[in-house]
Amino acid sequence: MCGIVGIFNLNEETIKKEVIEAMAEAIAHRGPDGEGSFVENNIALAHRRLAIIDPSPRSSQPMISGDGNWVIVFNGCIYNFKELKKELEAAGHKFRTTSDTEVICEGLSKHGPQFFEQLDGMFAVGAWNVKEKTLYLSRDRFGVKPLYYWFEGKRVVFSSEIKAIIKHPDFKTELNPEALNEYFTFQNLFRYHTLFKGVTMLPPANTVKINAESTFARHVSWWDYDFTQPDDSMTFEEATAGTKELMEKAVKKQLVSDVPVGSFLSGGMDSGSITSIASSNINRLSTFTAGFDMSGVTGVEANYDERRDAELMANYFNTEHYEQVINAGDLSWSLPRVVWHIEDLRVGMSYPNYYISRLASKFVKVCLQGTGGDELYGGYPWRYYRVFNSLDQNEFFKNYYDFWQRLVPLEQRQNMFTSSISKEMELDSPREVFERVFTFNSKLRYNTPEEHIQNSLYFEIKTFLPGLLLVGDKLSMANGLEERFPFLDNELVDFAQKIPIKHKLGDIEHMKGMDENIAGDKKVNYQEFSSGKTVLRKAMEGFLPMDVLKRKKQGFSAPDESWYRGENADYVSELLLNKKALYPEFIDKAYVKQILNEHMNKKVNHRLLIWSFMNFEWWCRLFLDGQDVNQST
Repeated sequence: MCGIVGIFNLNEETIKKEVIEAMAEAIAHRGPDGEGSFVENNIALAHRRLAIIDPSPRSSQPMISGDGNWVIVFNGCIYNFKELKKELEAAGHKFRTTSDTEVICEGLSKHGPQFFEQLDGMFAVGAWNVKEKTLYLSRDRFGVKPLYYWFEGKRVVFSSEIKAIIKHPDFKTELNPEALNEYFTFQNLFRYHTLFKGVTMLPPANTVKINAESTFARHVSWWDYDFTQPDDSMTFEEATAGTKELMEKAVKKQLVSDVPVGSFLSGGMDSGSITSIASSNINRLSTFTAGFDMSGVTGVEANYDERRDAELMANYFNTEHYEQVINAGDLSWSLPRVVWHIEDLRVGMSYPNYYISRLASKFVKVCLQGTGGDELYGGYPWRYYRVFNSLDQNEFFKNYYDFWQRLVPLEQRQNMFTSSISKEMELDSPREVFERVFTFNSKLRYNTPEEHIQNSLYFEIKTFLPGLLLVGDKLSMANGLEERFPFLDNELVDFAQKIPIKHKLGDIEHMKGMDENIAGDKKVNYQEFSSGKTVLRKAMEGFLPMDVLKRKKQGFSAPDESWYRGENADYVSELLLNKKALYPEFIDKAYVKQILNEHMNKKVNHRLLIWSFMNFEWWCRLFLDGQDVNQST
């Protein structure tokens, strides 16, 4: 687990070592255990190391293959590296280390870039082929590890984080208006552009090949999710047994490490399942929970603190348990640091992730995380039931797009953005972006409720999950901590995609037969029928207490609706209504003031939008204005 950086000058201009080293220094937090660089004429690679597997100096990067043909920098962890190593040794390859990095080196030497498809794990790789004088960039199946690049014709610059690219002397930081429009529609980006004009994120399961003749970076996709071919002959018992077996295997596989491993633990089923299996393999497993000071918090948010449930599970599994209590005042200190590390703004309130990662990093270097279970096993039924009875593709698109405009719909965005920035946008383009997620996949069909739900699973795992993974990576690595995701195991994902919808959603037949005119308010019924992940709950019987298995899903979020009206009201107003605020160059200040008034007066819960406004203001300060995050309060 590390940070990687590279420069390839296609015009053969020599690279100065101090340039690549300065870029690597910008992401030193990702690798506090060591650094290294390779500079040869017009190619330069650099690495910041967080030593997890074979922490000895012999496994430092950049690493060169035994035949001298490949030089690589690698960020991630390969869980099947020992099996791949045996195959390569049988083919005559010699190994000097016990690291997964060297397995990638030798695998590329034998198989070429197709070897990336054999890797089971999370990775972002920059690989230089010495003979071909060609650079390859590749990223894991699920997009756990980020990889950005800037390609402007005569050079390509890449890194684990954008802040390293910014350090290149020829890069100029500018806002990408189309990405801003997309972000304030979905609170996410569905395309692979970024808020930084000219910077692209390499899509998951893609490899890019760049040489002196390249005029653009062509993404070559080698894998994608597929929920369209369920095994309808699979019984519920078979689905349960397969899930149980592969879940145990995935957790054990991801415990591979030469340094301490812990687990995040909420009060829910996903993290509890992982902790249960991990604690049976690691004596006194360290577990970590973040909770909230709930004084003055009312309504639904009064139930957001999961510390008691986590404590009960920690006692049940006999773990060594640690807690972080987050107060309303913790927002103001952490927010600029969160924005600095996330860089490319995504999803909802994430500063609790920063605090719990900081806590965990004091005790372990690796932490297991439950992300992915909802997306694979149907954990958001109230979303699917909004569209599962759609008559056709057009109705499906309309219903789902209306729901996924999480922040500002088109008619309001016309008033929200300033006239100058609006001229640089296609304001209605997010609708096309949304539909493109579906239409890009020719396998999707829109004829039955099951197909509509399959499409929903595909959409969310292609858009919402990558946002969660990006935030998870950036905020854990901000603290020198590696996150791992047992639900995102190659075998488990392949199997989960084959499970019929009826085994994942226990209410599907009931919902299909419901007469909404009689049943009453749709929203109430969507919330009532929420028994998602049915087969996963059954598979985890014996691992978890029954009250945990029956508990409804609850997200990990601070009670910001209450805090924005209460203890943080002054901070929110000072940040957004200050005369020195920078966002008004792009967003109408009167619109922001209106949103704040509606929230403070309890007319509308605008917590997601307020969070996004605050994030964007800090983005402008840190990246456009160049303020020092360490001097921000």
